[in-house]
Amino acid sequence: MAEDDRMRAADVPVRPAATVMLVRDGSDGLEVFMLQRTLSAAFARGQYVFPGGKVDDADHADEFEPICDGLDDATASSRMGMPSGGLAWLVAAVREVFEEAGVLLARRADETSVVSFDDEAVAERYNAARHAIHDGERSLAELCRADDLRLLVDRIHLVDRWITPVGERRRFDTRFFVAAAPPEQHPLHDDKETIASRWVRPDDAIRLWRDGELQMFPPTVASLQFLARHASASEAVLAAEEAGVPGVVLPRIVLDDDGRLVGIKRPGDDGYDEVPVPEFVIGR
Repeated sequence: MAEDDRMRAADVPVRPAATVMLVRDGSDGLEVFMLQRTLSAAFARGQYVFPGGKVDDADHADEFEPICDGLDDATASSRMGMPSGGLAWLVAAVREVFEEAGVLLARRADETSVVSFDDEAVAERYNAARHAIHDGERSLAELCRADDLRLLVDRIHLVDRWITPVGERRRFDTRFFVAAAPPEQHPLHDDKETIASRWVRPDDAIRLWRDGELQMFPPTVASLQFLARHASASEAVLAAEEAGVPGVVLPRIVLDDDGRLVGIKRPGDDGYDEVPVPEFVIGR
């Protein structure tokens, strides 16, 4: 490909994204829910990830503020170190967890507990709703109006923020959140964008990654390392709640003499400042 035809790295848009670590207490301690991306995905094929995805324009709609528990946009934005728009990231987090894992972090307006899917008919109705929202046939706001729901955004806590390195073909500004998985619901993959799912202890997931049995991106591994420091789900959620606004992690890609990706360096790593920033998108 001629140099003039190559995409300049600076021209790649950085899209906002939110991802959520759903945690629970298993028989051997804290567990987190993970999904495997489909092998045909354009991005992150085969990777093990947490439920998440892009923050859509619709997530910024004013109609969400009255149906979000405990936070308005100003408060949510302050918690995330943003001038405005922070509530949309939390709405996106709720929506993506519902679409990808079938877990709805919401309550009915006249109840305090998370909506329960223990009734089979209710579970089937909400499963249909999550697919309709994913396919654009229905919006999360419409579901909330129809069922008089309140989104539990005040139970979702920010722990990390990563921006995809310059030079990648797809770039995201991803905020990582932690939330307790509601026992009244049971996560499952969607068999569309994801093909497998599992509850796993963070230490076990890290070991499987090191052994080459699970493919994971560095931000996912870093998030598992955060979780591995905590003995219980409540401890991890509390730590996230008290963490404050995280700094931005912007890795740099390391290329060999032939322009092939051979690794990344994070801020603070030896030689990070000496890694050149690619002028063009890397060819892979």
